[in-house]
Amino acid sequence: MKIITVKLPEQFLEAMDELVNTGRYETRSEVIRAAIGDFIRKELWIKD
Repeated sequence: MKIITVKLPEQFLEAMDELVNTGRYETRSEVIRAAIGDFIRKELWIKD
C-alpha cells in the first residue's frame, strides 16, 4: 500500500476515533479505506 497525506476537519477525526474506540474499525486508516471504497463503488462501479 502507498502512504498519502490528507488534511481533514477535526470533526472528521473525532468521528473516526469514535468508530475506532467503539470497535467498529481497528484504525483510522481502516475507516478511510472503507469510506473511499464505498465512494468509488458508488461513483464508478454502480450504475443507476
